[in-house]
Amino acid sequence: MKVAISLPDPVFDAAERFAEQLNIPRSRLYAEALSEYLGARGAIAIKQHLDAVYANQGSRLDAVLSEAQARAIRDEAW
Repeated sequence: MKVAISLPDPVFDAAERFAEQLNIPRSRLYAEALSEYLGARGAIAIKQHLDAVYANQGSRLDAVLSEAQARAIRDEAW
């Protein structure tokens, strides 16, 4: 799909140089950059959602389970 966007000249110039260094077309650079940005924002949204879920709940382990985990780690051969 073709899209027309406006960019500040310094951003456009830097992107042009970077695409040239990578030896890839400008459209591929923009597509990959946008995909990475959206992926990162998706991860942030997931973290924010999990933070909201656990904000109202304690995240402490049961004392017995905590001791069992600690014992398992101490007994593990590193």
